Amino acid sequence: MEQKEDLNKVFDIPFAKRTYLENSNSKLFLKLLLISPFLLLLFFFTGLRLIQNSKIISLNFLDKQIDNIPDHRILGHLPYPQISKEKLVVIEPHIEVHVDMRESLLKMREEAKKDGVYLVFLSGYRSIDLQNDIFYSLKSIRNQIASERARVSAPPGYSEHSTGFAIDIGDYMQRETDFEVDFENTDAFKWLQKNAAKYHFKLSFNKNNKHIDYEPWHWRYEGSVEALKIFENSNRKSK
Repeated sequence: MEQKEDLNKVFDIPFAKRTYLENSNSKLFLKLLLISPFLLLLFFFTGLRLIQNSKIISLNFLDKQIDNIPDHRILGHLPYPQISKEKLVVIEPHIEVHVDMRESLLKMREEAKKDGVYLVFLSGYRSIDLQNDIFYSLKSIRNQIASERARVSAPPGYSEHSTGFAIDIGDYMQRETDFEVDFENTDAFKWLQKNAAKYHFKLSFNKNNKHIDYEPWHWRYEGSVEALKIFENSNRKSK
């Protein structure tokens, strides 16, 4: 009997000690309940940040892939198709443009005139054959290498003028600035800077162009879906 009682004393856990263990477990459970919402929020925001970062990485990767797509430039100039004769209209003797831009171009000139500014159209559509003569003949006359010539004139097949959507503009009151950088100091250029976009015209070769010299007289029309498609590559690369 005494041995049995001794064994009970050895293996039996006192009531007070059992109560302490139960209280400890309860407190731990309560702590877990209290911090679990914060842990869930932490996991949620961490996951959200990872998703956002992965999207940014993906977009950056796509942008780099797009930038790496060959654009088939030659000496800094993009290739352009020659428009069919059926889509050309005469706006002045010896000057043709794409039919889509005729109305906007003439309206722009009339609106400028109301402001006392007189725009002169210098050159519109050019065939690839004519561009061939302009590029190679003047290159030879001026004793220029191809890269030098390309800074001021596009090789045949690479001129915006072949699309019918490009127009060279001068100031009637200052004809000495025709095809010259000094055109930027004329009233005509200043008016175009402020108003050309209303008529869907954009300066093609600004001062930031790395490949082609600044041409303040050269503007292109982007007011039709066909024009936007043609100049899509140029607009993407200029960003």
